[in-house]
Amino acid sequence: MAAVVDSFSFLAKEIISVLTSFRDALALIGAIYAARKTLGLSYKVVSAIRFVLYTKFGRRDLVRYGHWAVVTGCTHGIGKAYAYELASGGLNIILVSRGLKKLQEVAKDIEESFGVQTCIVPVDFNEADDAYPGIQSKIQDKEVGILVNNVGVMYDYPQFFLDVQPERLWQLVNVNVAAATMMTHLVLPQMVARGRGVVVNMSSSACFLPTPQMTVYSATKAYLDCFSRALQVEYKDRGIIVQCLMPWYVATRMTQYSETLSDPSTLIPSAQVYARNAVATIGFSSRTTGYWPHSILSWFCSYIPESLWMWFSMRLNNALRQQAHRRIKMKKLKHSESLSSFSDEDLAQQSKQD
Repeated sequence: MAAVVDSFSFLAKEIISVLTSFRDALALIGAIYAARKTLGLSYKVVSAIRFVLYTKFGRRDLVRYGHWAVVTGCTHGIGKAYAYELASGGLNIILVSRGLKKLQEVAKDIEESFGVQTCIVPVDFNEADDAYPGIQSKIQDKEVGILVNNVGVMYDYPQFFLDVQPERLWQLVNVNVAAATMMTHLVLPQMVARGRGVVVNMSSSACFLPTPQMTVYSATKAYLDCFSRALQVEYKDRGIIVQCLMPWYVATRMTQYSETLSDPSTLIPSAQVYARNAVATIGFSSRTTGYWPHSILSWFCSYIPESLWMWFSMRLNNALRQQAHRRIKMKKLKHSESLSSFSDEDLAQQSKQD
């Protein structure tokens, strides 16, 4: 009997010893996990502070990459503002976009405002392969140090997939995906040959997770994110910087469907404010929103489960679509009223003549 008691006592001590060791192991794992999270959070806070200070006070000499910069989609919005920012730093600008008249106006304004040279290339990127030989002939004799792949198209407003016209779906692929890919393929060789250069790809915060009612748009922007990250790894040892910009909403023509998004604020900057901040991040960050309030939003959203993101995106885009429909109705109403007024005035004038 004593032997049994001794055996049970010994077994109990062994179990307690194992449990104590197991508890200590769990405590050690917990401490390591907590330390890792603390260090990670501290790094993000320090990086955010550096980001704000750098974008406010830091500015690199961008001419050292090359005397010319190429900016696509540059007659409106972020692309135009980005071209002006680069020109203010002394870079000559190659403007690539649709609409010859508008290109000429922007080029003239840049030359008069900043005393730099410009070159215009009227191109419709939706025309696929036909666009690129003409661009190649324009840039081949110029030292291009910075390429900004900004050109892009979006839905007219948030829509379900089957409500988007096939023509717009092809535009999303040809302009958002093919243009950045082929422009990089055209310009990158001379950068690699010189051992320096910058490629900036304009993605979107919609690339973080699939975004319902912006389905194809968010997918094309996710492509740009993956393309940029892989390209950076391939060519960073050749002196090439590949930066992916992932802004949230910016008050441009693309957001005019909503009265909420078309009014500039701290969280929804104007194109000029956004471009000024984004240009300052060149050489500082290869994957960024380009604007520090947007970086805070991205940090917050990185902790949101995908299911919650989907739920929120659906409801947000439902609300934005309703705003867009109201605006469309108001425009149609104003147009019909103006036609009615014109008709009445025309009849009155005709009566007087009779």
